[in-house]
This record gives sequence, C-alpha cells and structure tokens, in this order.
Amino acid sequence: MKISASIYSDATRPLEAVIADLHAHQVDLLHIDCNDNLAVFEDIQKIRSLCKLPLDLHIITSDPEKFYPYLLEHPVEYLTFQAEPLQKPLQIPKEIKGKKGISVITPSSIDIFDAYPDFDFILIMATIPGQSGGVFDHLNFEKIRTFRKRYPNKSIHVDGGVNPEVSFILRQMGVSTAVSGSYLFKEASVGNALMNLTQRSIGSSYKVADFMIPLHETPKFCIDQLELQHVLQTVEDGQMGVAMAIDAANKLIGMVSSADIRKALLRQLKNQGQLNDLKAQDLINENPICINENATVIELLQLIKNSPFAVLYLPVIDTAQQLKGIVQFTNLIKAEI
Repeated sequence: MKISASIYSDATRPLEAVIADLHAHQVDLLHIDCNDNLAVFEDIQKIRSLCKLPLDLHIITSDPEKFYPYLLEHPVEYLTFQAEPLQKPLQIPKEIKGKKGISVITPSSIDIFDAYPDFDFILIMATIPGQSGGVFDHLNFEKIRTFRKRYPNKSIHVDGGVNPEVSFILRQMGVSTAVSGSYLFKEASVGNALMNLTQRSIGSSYKVADFMIPLHETPKFCIDQLELQHVLQTVEDGQMGVAMAIDAANKLIGMVSSADIRKALLRQLKNQGQLNDLKAQDLINENPICINENATVIELLQLIKNSPFAVLYLPVIDTAQQLKGIVQFTNLIKAEI
C-alpha cells in the first residue's frame, strides 16, 4: 500500500523543509489538499522544483472548471475532486493527464462512482475533510468492502485517521493508497511513522467484526447439502478459493479451501482410490484456525504469527461457534503491488 503524505499537516515548518523531510524518507506520494484556492498551484510549482515525487492533488470546490487551465499548465499524477460540493457531474478535459478519482465523505454513497466509469480510483474520506487528527470512522470498512466487490478493477484511496492499526486493516482489505498527515508528523520522525504504517500495528481500537467479510457475503454451504459438485461449485462461485461448511443453525462445521481440495485429491491418489469415489466430506477441514468476532487486531496478528503455516483465510465465529463471517489475507499481497 502506498503512503501519500499530506504536506499541509505540518504547520510548524516551511514547505521546503517538509518536502525535504518527506523526500529523504522516500514517501510514495505527496498529498496536497486544496480548499477552492488557486494559489495551490504556486506550491505545486515550488514542489516541482524541489523533488520529483508524484503529486496527489485533492480539490474541494463547487466550480471545478476554473481549475482546468491550471491543471493543464501544472499537471499532477493523481487528481481528485470532492463529490459533495459539485453542482453537476465533472467533465474533465481529456488533455488533463494523470490518474483521476472522485472523493466521498462517510455519509455519502459510493454510487457516485457509477457516473465516472473512466476514473481510476475513489478516495474515501474517513474523517471530516480538512480536519487534521480525526478518528477513522469504522463505517468506512463496509464502504471499502462494497466498493472493492462492485469495482474490482478500480483502486481505493483512504484519507483520515490512518494509524498503524488502521493501516494494517486497510492493507488487508486491498486499499492501494492511504493518506497520512497528522500521524506522520506527530511521531518522533517521519521515518518511524512510515515504518509503523507499513510494517506493524500498535494499539487496538477495532474488532474483527468491524472489518470482516460478513456472513451474507461469505461463501458457505450447509452440511445437509453435502454433494461434491455443490461444494466445489460454492468454492468456485465465491471467488475466494474457500467456502465454509455450516449446519442449519449457522454453526461452523469446517472449511473447504483450494488447498483442502488439493490435499484430498492427493490422498485419494496415494491410496490408489478412484477419483470418482471422492466424497464431499473428504474435502472438509474440520479443525480450521478460527478467530472470535470480538478479537482485536493485535489478537488477530498474534494468531497469524503463532500459526505453524501461512494463513490465507480465517473463519470468524462468536462464542457459540456460529459463523459470523471471514477474514481473508490475499489482499495484503495485492495492496503492496
């Protein structure tokens, strides 16, 4: 996951010093907030003279047309317009280059993206725009998950309340870029903050239930429907490489992953059995590693760390062993690309 450093979050130093610090620590992008102020292009011109880092410009305005001539003269690598102040849909000239995105605040629907099929990403504002140091609103986890499912080929950027714990969750959910401002500059150094955001988690404010894939989106089959073709089709249709086995009361019975299917096939061949004799029951891992829905992110990380094998999927259960959802970790790899 790329870190886009919000340059105006450090109000104690001149812009030149902030840019030099961020450049020295090799941040991925420089995030520039613009609240309807054309003077931002003076800073963009100055930044261009100081470094070659990609610029991530976020404009809040009800009159985007007045920015177009300046964007033609001072192009940026990432351009985002805030959706809420707009009086009509954006019509950005094709001559304006760079990746383009639309930004929404927490109460707004991601449906706005339907009007911009050619845009590259959405920017989800997880705190109040323009207010530094806010707390990430956990309602945005569902918004991220919904957008990822609806637009699998588009990127997700998140701005607001990104600390090490939130950063880990966002990477797990497949977010490609996180904007960080106050956290970057309040740490002992920018380098220390970047290490925390990209490598480890400290503190724990969120539960697994806040960001898991919920039960209704989890591939699953009832143990009463234990037919080989049905089980395999459930894994295939779920597009996660896994399906959960449950009983009529949603109690978790086990898990069938692509690895479990492979192991069952190998066992059958090793025992010189016929593949046609393979039964659905043979595919089920009846003792999968699970995590409680109320577990913290720290407990989640400890569970993964202590596992004797790589964990790609974690069934999420409650105290009655009922399936509540799933956490998958394949997005952690995608988020680093």
